[in-house]
Amino acid sequence: MAILKHIASKNADYGEAQRYLMFQYDEVAMKPVLDENGRLIPREEYYLDGMNCDPFTFDMECKELNEQYRKNQTFDEIKSHHYILSFDPKDVSENGLTGERAQQLGLEYARKNFPGHQALVCTHTDGNNKSGNIHVHIVINSLRKHDVERQDFMERPCDSRAGYKHHLTKDYLTYLKQDVMDLCHREQLHQVDLLSPAEKKVTDREYYARRRGQKKIDALNQKMTAGGITPRKTKFETQKDFLRNAIDEAAASVRSLEEFQRQLSDNYHISLKISRGRFSYLHPERGKYITGRNLGTHYEKEYLLSVFQENTRSRSDISSDFSAFIFIKSDLRLVRDLQTCVKAQESPAYARRVKLTNLQQMAKTVAYIQEHGYDSEEALADAFSQAQAQTSDMRKALRSTEKKLKEVNQQIHYTGQYLANKSVYKQYLASRNKKQFRQEHGAEIALYETARKFLKDSAGGGKLPSIKLLKEEKAKLTELKNRQYETYQNLRGYEKELKTVKTNVEMILGKGQDRQEPERETSRS
Repeated sequence: MAILKHIASKNADYGEAQRYLMFQYDEVAMKPVLDENGRLIPREEYYLDGMNCDPFTFDMECKELNEQYRKNQTFDEIKSHHYILSFDPKDVSENGLTGERAQQLGLEYARKNFPGHQALVCTHTDGNNKSGNIHVHIVINSLRKHDVERQDFMERPCDSRAGYKHHLTKDYLTYLKQDVMDLCHREQLHQVDLLSPAEKKVTDREYYARRRGQKKIDALNQKMTAGGITPRKTKFETQKDFLRNAIDEAAASVRSLEEFQRQLSDNYHISLKISRGRFSYLHPERGKYITGRNLGTHYEKEYLLSVFQENTRSRSDISSDFSAFIFIKSDLRLVRDLQTCVKAQESPAYARRVKLTNLQQMAKTVAYIQEHGYDSEEALADAFSQAQAQTSDMRKALRSTEKKLKEVNQQIHYTGQYLANKSVYKQYLASRNKKQFRQEHGAEIALYETARKFLKDSAGGGKLPSIKLLKEEKAKLTELKNRQYETYQNLRGYEKELKTVKTNVEMILGKGQDRQEPERETSRS
């Protein structure tokens, strides 16, 4: 899929853009990479062209134009606009996309959508962080150099005249995204709908914060591992990640808004606010709410209320595919090992408190064993192994259902796309000048043909499924998925509880002390 990204820059140094395009940069620190002599290192492969300027004197020509019209002279003015057109990595292997071809597409896109501007068009083939996706950078001076013919996407009369600045509005950005989609459909490259909001919205700021946090955690865990300590946290989680995960877990089983609010508050200390019909969430370590729109469409009011309705519907009918597993969680906790507890060794008062807590947990463990009838360690181990196997089987069944649901969702999407553009395709077949008609309605025809091909491949040459049947199947799969998820959560909780009991029994029987006793005798001798 190709995506379009826009960055507005107030940096008066146009040469910075030239250096970034031609030389290697640290993408995290956004600083150039230098060799042992302190010199810039050229990129291994790039393609660079200038539009209405020489690419190597782009900075000087932009400054001359700005002085000519006395624009871009203050620090708070936007000096340049940076557009990035990133193609899907699969386009390289499946569709034969090369750096040269991408550069030509980028030049075509820039000439069509930014006429009259001085621009740098540069294609990189290594991708961000060596990801391998080919992408095109288009950097334009915000000030137009030449008068151009007025285009349909230009909203103001001055948008075609020299000496006026590039004006990006919401409608203009929508047009630019649509043009990217049309370009990729025409070239038969992978593409998704850029105009639909993302289910999980991750901004650049969050993406880089996640990378920096993960880097710090990896460095810290490396030191802990070298010191013989097993790290408990291996994956960094942003505040938005925490909110998304908590909302996903809470929404998977609740049936009402009140229950949803209560679970978020009790289990995750997250506050939910409803203002003007929109959901906003307060992270326990923040003072400002984060809107559901900033998290993604799956965290907004409309979607979550539909999930609650599905949960209510699924609870009313127990599926015959599997028997529901009901698990009531106990308050059993692990018995702590005082020999490895540094704080207990430093503080006698804390050690005394831990001993009292351990006695309570030991008593609860014994009561648990008697209540459930485990008469030997082997019986307890067998029950734990059986719980692990049941959890694993349910996890596989859940993933299988999720896979089927994803396929049905794709069929619904392409069926809607097929029906929406079917009338245009009929007009195309009936038209006398098919070439001209395709030029005027290329996007609709491409969407229709893509949807038709996908649906035919999915049906295996058979009859295309109706949207009504697909939605009924989706409802059944969603219902099954919710029940399987609830059973999986219960089984996982039961497995975790048995593991706690098993570990406590080993501590009570003193297996750790038995292993350490020969070492003490050897040290005395």
